[in-house]
Amino acid sequence: MGITWEEYREHDAVGLAELVKSGAVSPVELLQAAIDRADAVEPTINAIRHRLDDDARARARGPLSGPFAGVPFLIKDLGQHLAGVPTGSGNRSLARFPRPETSTVVQRWLDAGLVVFGRTATPEFGARAITEPVAGGPTRNPWDPSRTPGGSSGGSAAAVAAGVVPVAGGNDGGGSIRIPAAACGLFGLKPGRGVVPSGPDIDEVFHGAAVQGVLSRTVRDSAAMLDVLAGSAPEGPYRVAPAERPYADAVVDAPRPLRIGLTTVSSLGGPVDPQAADAVRDAGDLLSGLGHVVEESAPAIDGQRLATDFLTTWYAMVAAEVTAAREFTGCAEDDFEIETRIMAAIGRSLSAPRYLATQSRWHQHTRALAAFHERYDMLLTPTTARPAWPIGEFDLALPVRLAARGLLAARIGGVLGRMNLVEKLAAANLEPAPFTQLANVTGRPASSVPLYRTSSGLPLGVQFVGRPGSEPELLALAAQLERARPWAHLWPSLSEMSSAA
Repeated sequence: MGITWEEYREHDAVGLAELVKSGAVSPVELLQAAIDRADAVEPTINAIRHRLDDDARARARGPLSGPFAGVPFLIKDLGQHLAGVPTGSGNRSLARFPRPETSTVVQRWLDAGLVVFGRTATPEFGARAITEPVAGGPTRNPWDPSRTPGGSSGGSAAAVAAGVVPVAGGNDGGGSIRIPAAACGLFGLKPGRGVVPSGPDIDEVFHGAAVQGVLSRTVRDSAAMLDVLAGSAPEGPYRVAPAERPYADAVVDAPRPLRIGLTTVSSLGGPVDPQAADAVRDAGDLLSGLGHVVEESAPAIDGQRLATDFLTTWYAMVAAEVTAAREFTGCAEDDFEIETRIMAAIGRSLSAPRYLATQSRWHQHTRALAAFHERYDMLLTPTTARPAWPIGEFDLALPVRLAARGLLAARIGGVLGRMNLVEKLAAANLEPAPFTQLANVTGRPASSVPLYRTSSGLPLGVQFVGRPGSEPELLALAAQLERARPWAHLWPSLSEMSSAA
């Protein structure tokens, strides 16, 4: 019998789990539908880096239990380890070495009954807002394959947007769930610091600024997934109080009337596409009509200082990632992409006192956002400063690459830090998406909601940033907006692809 892709795509993950539970469809049939869809679209979108079809078929035939029993799923090829399977992290050397243990979040997905059949593409070490690794080539946006799906969870976003799976794993250290969600017309929630564990191999990533989560077509899928993922682990650095009720319950009732501060101005002073600004104002009008109070306001954040403090710490983290990868694989320095090597060289050139001073200034930004939240329940901004940008736009020019190679060979990382290479890398990561890093640095939960389409039909999301512990409120608000202006029925035409399995 089976299930056609047209039937499969009509259900989100919660809905597919209900079909399995009722006996209307089997996990084997759902998996085949997902595999067939992946086979149809992968030649164009290039979203899945490592297929696990045979293992998934064996799992689908066995007994499964949990809230998502039998639902096909993809995990991100970064920070989501599966024992015995390589986690490539966008790097060609790491892609050859199996991991010794399964990440806590992946184990929780398995315990929930999900059937993992692949790992999705990411830029090298998730270090860019695009998904164009040398290892595997660029992932493309299903809404326009000449454009990026964003990064770093770009593979997951492209797969969900193309209908391969209704929800997929992601993580977010500077916007890596929200940016791809905005580019691909999906809902993306970044949980707050500590809500979802990072272990067991590490206590927290990037001082807790990087967190695990999912990208989904519906808000209720993200809520139900957070119920699966949330909760402290024994090896974690601290315990976070559990939500008062299941996150899935939050999407049922309308939120209380909220006071929302709105801004369309980039804190970096860079350009914001008029359509991105229109998306926010349009959301503000919709919110006002739903009974919320919306005012023009922004936190008193020094955007340039925030960007510097974020990137300085980021470069140091990339340096540590490169060192760890070399120790794990035995690979050479030139086995990494030039942009990664530049970031790592800058990171190594930092003194320990400068690093600590930079990281400690994160608290200043947290205080500024906390002051804003004393008056407003939510901050509303564009998720990205413009619609999805063309593949290859942020490639380093050949003369710049050659100059960087020479300096790297001479091991002059400090000179790299003083060159305009830093500005070029910053532009590639922050210029198109200057709004998302604040929630990471401050540890606040944030979401991207796909309310807008550009004149050419591209999705464009808007971002909400809440107080600590406001995940239920973010979910309730997103669900209210989803009811007012549904988006899950919107699909890219993908005229060059097969529309059915």
